[in-house]
Amino acid sequence: MILLYSIYFVSVLWAVFSVLLHGARPTRSIGWLLVVIIFPFLGVAMYLLFGLNRKKFKFLQLDFSAKRKLYNLNHKGKANTKFTIEKYQRIEQLLKNSSGFPAVEHNNIQLLKEGNEVFDSIFFELSKAEKFIHIQYYIIENGALLNRLINLLIDKLDKGVEVRILYDAFGSYGWKNEGVRKLERLGAAIYPILPLKYETVLSTLNYRNHQKIIVIDGVLAFAGGVNISDKYVKSTSNLGIWNDLHLKIEGPMVDHLHRVFIKDYYFTTNKKLLEGEKYLPVQEKKGNVLGQIVVGGPDLDYQSILYQYTMMMHLADKNIYIENPYFIPDKTLLEAIKMAVLRGVKVVVMVPKKSDSIMAKNSMYANFENLLKAGVEIRVLKNVFSHSKLIIVDNKIASIGSGNFDYRSFEHNYEVNSLLYNEAIAEELAIDFENKKESCEILDYESFKKRNIGAKLLEGCAKIFSPLL
Repeated sequence: MILLYSIYFVSVLWAVFSVLLHGARPTRSIGWLLVVIIFPFLGVAMYLLFGLNRKKFKFLQLDFSAKRKLYNLNHKGKANTKFTIEKYQRIEQLLKNSSGFPAVEHNNIQLLKEGNEVFDSIFFELSKAEKFIHIQYYIIENGALLNRLINLLIDKLDKGVEVRILYDAFGSYGWKNEGVRKLERLGAAIYPILPLKYETVLSTLNYRNHQKIIVIDGVLAFAGGVNISDKYVKSTSNLGIWNDLHLKIEGPMVDHLHRVFIKDYYFTTNKKLLEGEKYLPVQEKKGNVLGQIVVGGPDLDYQSILYQYTMMMHLADKNIYIENPYFIPDKTLLEAIKMAVLRGVKVVVMVPKKSDSIMAKNSMYANFENLLKAGVEIRVLKNVFSHSKLIIVDNKIASIGSGNFDYRSFEHNYEVNSLLYNEAIAEELAIDFENKKESCEILDYESFKKRNIGAKLLEGCAKIFSPLL
């Protein structure tokens, strides 16, 4: 028993010193101190897995981060862009320098607004592939959609089309089946990103690849928030059918999305096969949309997704519309939102009433009273679980992608957003947003602050631990 207490004391002491010396933010440090102290042994284990700031320890630095930096294919050159609104040049410059890709003109963008529309478009374009199909997803889940995809890919492999698939080992855990093994036997290259191996679990478990990308023949791409899962086309739980946004992209933005995949493919496989004109053809002018690919990840020097969202708040003159299922902004972003309201910008936040995470829901609600008091309009979708990650500013620019409003997307996940500097697209999305508001419950500040003490306590606990999510 004395030995057990000694081990516990030493481990807690080490964890406390580590938090105090290397904690990135005070709120996060306080959260981890509480976890370590309140939960014997388990708290230390959780901190070691999910909280340790490995960038401060040379012997625990993420090997994969260094490896990814050695194969950085991002464009660093000047963007040949024309901004009708000069101030947007500032966010373009910020994101180019923090994330790697400049804004590029002459893209054709098609908005895909619900699951059946998304997958009908994806399967139609996949059926036309002639050279290669590259797929990368956080969640690939067994079901009718996956079976349909596998059958289509088997047909394309038979016709000589190359197929490569990357999937997040945690998000897609357990998805492999006989169909996948048949794909591999026919020559498909299928690899997990950040596999959950005993020898690397400490350096990989907390860092997930949350991106959703498909590239076809190097000239057409899909990206957004929709995973490969039946939940987007039929009800599989009490949340009902998941609603989300996705993009079909043609033009120079395809090249940038493909370079994200190529970098991940090299990192995962050590194979430098995806170079040259076959995989990176010269992109033709396809439309009139100016857009920018924004990537985020723990291997970057800057929190580009956080920078993107914060800068969008600062650039707003009239209105900001936010739709996100995990609205847990950090202090920087919270202050940017309140500053926007206080200077006269209308800010509307839309979240789903139901959530797939009780902790996330309570963490969201913990900030609502403060935001409502400042003048933020908060709408709660009653009958739809919206998984969309959407921001619209002044009905002139819009962001769609994989990045949530939470610490995980800002610091731990590999994410990819599409920032569209296009008034027509932003207007269309704003109209859809306004229409959705009609099916929402609007939160009232005076009523909300009178909610019962039990709800407030749950939210308070969740708020303390929200930096750990």
